Amino acid sequence: MFLVPVNKELNLKKAANSVNEKNIEMIKSKELFSLTGYIHGGCSPIGMKKFFKTVIDITAKDFKTIIFSGGKIGCQVEVALEDLRKVMDFTLEDLKA
Repeated sequence: MFLVPVNKELNLKKAANSVNEKNIEMIKSKELFSLTGYIHGGCSPIGMKKFFKTVIDITAKDFKTIIFSGGKIGCQVEVALEDLRKVMDFTLEDLKA
């Protein structure tokens, strides 16, 4: 699971390096629900059916709070990184293209 600023694009090479993989690819929309429990447009780093390592772009540390999908279209979560760390494990890396 990778979180990047909404106005940026994920660099797949940087993302792969951040999780010690040779390469990665995006999950196809038809496989998303069975893997995560979420639909396209509502995928969230919290509450997934299966554990996925979560990496958040390093620029998140520059903000008091970050906002991401709450698990369904139209639902958002706003949280400080230190509060998010209380409920999930994540790392911060440069992920932007």
